This record gives sequence, C-alpha cells and structure tokens, in this order.
Amino acid sequence: MVHHDQDLYESRHSNDITAENVRISTDNSISKEKYEGDTVIEEIREGESEEDFPDGGLRAWLIVCGAMCNTFSTFGYVNSWGIFQNYYQQTVLSGSSPSSIAWIGSIQYSLVFLPGIVVGRFFDLGYFRSIFLTSSGILVGATFLVAECTEYWQFVLCQGIAVGLGCGGIFGPTSAVIAHWFKKRRGLAMGFVAVGSSIGGTVLPIAGKNLIPLVGFKWTMRIFGFILFTTLGVSNIMLKRRLPPRRVAGGLFNFGAFRSAPYSVYCASAFVNFLGVYTVLTYVGVSATAIGISSDFSFYFVAFANASSLFGRYVAGNLCDGLGAMNVMIPFTAFAGIVTYAWPFAQTKSALIAVTVIYGFCSGSYVSLLSNPLMEMGDTGDVGRRIGMFMSILSIGALAGPPISGAISTATGDFKAVGYYAGTSVLIGVGLMCVTRHLVLRRMFGKI
Repeated sequence: MVHHDQDLYESRHSNDITAENVRISTDNSISKEKYEGDTVIEEIREGESEEDFPDGGLRAWLIVCGAMCNTFSTFGYVNSWGIFQNYYQQTVLSGSSPSSIAWIGSIQYSLVFLPGIVVGRFFDLGYFRSIFLTSSGILVGATFLVAECTEYWQFVLCQGIAVGLGCGGIFGPTSAVIAHWFKKRRGLAMGFVAVGSSIGGTVLPIAGKNLIPLVGFKWTMRIFGFILFTTLGVSNIMLKRRLPPRRVAGGLFNFGAFRSAPYSVYCASAFVNFLGVYTVLTYVGVSATAIGISSDFSFYFVAFANASSLFGRYVAGNLCDGLGAMNVMIPFTAFAGIVTYAWPFAQTKSALIAVTVIYGFCSGSYVSLLSNPLMEMGDTGDVGRRIGMFMSILSIGALAGPPISGAISTATGDFKAVGYYAGTSVLIGVGLMCVTRHLVLRRMFGKI
C-alpha cells in the first residue's frame, strides 16, 4: 500500500514545473516555461486553484500569529541594532570605529537572508520542523551569550554570526509557510506577519533603553533571551506546512530561474536597495547624538522608525491584494529614498523625528511585501528555493551597506554624503523594480 501511494504521488507530480520563467505573450497573457537541464520546454500548467487555499479560518490565522512571533524574534530583534550601535560606541567598544561596529549589525542583517537558499530548498523537500527548532535554540542561546561578551571579536561571533544564523533559519521558511495557506489574501497575511517585526523593533529598543540603567547590560540581554524563548516557543507550536513536499528537480540552486528576466531584475533591485535601505535605521541614533540630542533620547529614534513601520506594513498589506505588490512597493520605496536624502539635513529634534517616522512608514511598506512578487513568479512547490535564492542575493547588499555608510561618515565627518549614497542606492533599486514591472506587464497600467 505504501509503495502504491508513493507511485501514485510520483505519477501525479511527474510533470511539475521545476523552474519557471514568466514570459508575456503578445496578448499579455502569461505563459510558463519548464527547464530540464539545458532544455526549455513550453508547458501550460494550471497551478493550484485559488479555492484550494484556506485563505482564512482559525488554523490559517494561527499560522499568521506564529509567523508574527517569528518576525518579532528575528527582524524585530535585528532591526533594534541601532540601539546597540549607539551603546557600543559610547561604552564597551568605544575604541572601535563606527564602521567596524557596524559590521556586527551588517553580519546580522545579511545572515537573516543568506541561509535562505539552504533553508528554502530543505523546506521544499519537507524539512521544516527540525531546522526551525534548531535555529530557535541557536538564537536564544546566542542572545544569552552576548551578555558575556567583552571583546569585539566576541560580539562578532555571538551577536553577528550566531544571532544572524539563528534568525536566518527561523525567517527563511516563514514566507513559504504563508504561501501554503494564503492566495487571494496573501498580501494581507504578509502585512500582518511583517507587523510582528515592527512590534519587536519598537518594544525591544524601548525595553533595552530602560533596562540597561536599571539592571545593566548583561541582565538586559538575558531578559531579551527569555522574551525570545517565549515568542519562539509560541511560533514552534503554531507554525505548520500545509502542502506535501514536492520532488522538484535540481539542487540548492535553480539557475534556470535566472533565465526569467523579471526574476533576475527583481533580485538585482533588492541587492541594490539593501545597500542603502537600512542605513537610516542603523545610524539615526548616532546622527541624533551628533546634532546635540541627548543620548538618553537618541535611543528612541530606532523605536520611532520601527513603530511607524508597523502602520506602513499594515497599510501595504491591505493595499497589496487590490493593487498588486509592486504597485504598492514602488511609490513607497521611492519616497523612502527621498527621505533618506533629507535625513542628514534634519538638524533639530522635531525635524529628525518627522524624518524618522516617514522613513519608517515607507521602508516598512517595502520590506513587508518583499517576497510577494516572487510567490507569483513560479509554482508553489518551488517557492522555498525561489525565495531562498533571492534572499541570498540581497543578503550581500545587506552585509555591505551599513559598513560602507559608516566608512563614508568617518571619511567625511558627517552624514550628508551618507544620505546621498544610501538615497541613491534606494532610488536605483526602485528603477530596477519598475523595469521588472514592465517586463511582466508590458503596459503602463495593470495589477502586479
């Protein structure tokens, strides 16, 4: 009986798409190409019908709740790096340059995305729970170890590499799980998932700012560890894949996917965007101190940005299902780039708060919908690998961006050139997103 079921399963999925290239025909309909080795085979395949996805119900929304705990514990934690950058520059790592300290945060950022290629491929093959549980243990353990760090290399190892890898193993499959449960309301679901990041990025910096004077840095990190233990415990209970694993051909990389011009250009856009999009979040607290704002208050600018991003993520998620992910991302991300240009010229507390809030709203809209276009560029059975390759590419930009900004700041003595660099990177990324949109639609108006 087992062999019969296995044969039936293999027969049913023998014609699944292994790597897809979305190509627009003359009548603007979308056809898909199947790659097998070096051979391109035209194939018309009806994907899962929208009625096959729950798109709601108690179990599906519990999945969203678990995914929110994921983003709270990963992006919420990592997006709080600005308070650590500021604290380390003033205390334990005061002898290191801002650019050197920024490498710790950059390693974190990049490793949230870099393991995606491995985690995504294993997710497609059916390995989810073991990787997720192990990564949760690594993240919690590394957070407790940060409390014991005193040297630069120790912070790099524990807070940079270990925390980053733990976050990557947790965040990597999150979007793929949501893709299993939502289709019509996927944008709304992803918007709610991204809200968890904003909540974490707001709560953790404020908690850190108030806890450090009361209990010291060591116990602050231990309390963070207990918070992450709780939230990750909830997500380990709630998250579950819905669809069975697919026997999709190929290894970790599906190079055939890059024959799709929209997919390749979209990957390039994310790489360039991440060279600049996290610059404000990393250095806004430091820039506040530089213009005379007290260090006690400057800690809160990271919380301001993350709090406003909550509303940006929610609004973007609501608009996405009606207008299309890219139609929402492009204008909001462009405005984030413009605000990045304005950031160094905000020389008063009120002006800097306004810039920070607007930046948080706009950048949050971009980050919350980052994976959505990719879910429509291929089959659900290969979604983990497709998103994983994309995240691995953008991780290089996330790794290099903040240290480049720190080096520019050190060389010029202020943040004006940093704003020019980061804002330009974001706007170039927006231009590449516009190219992606054109490659898919081939017309001015349309939902994508």
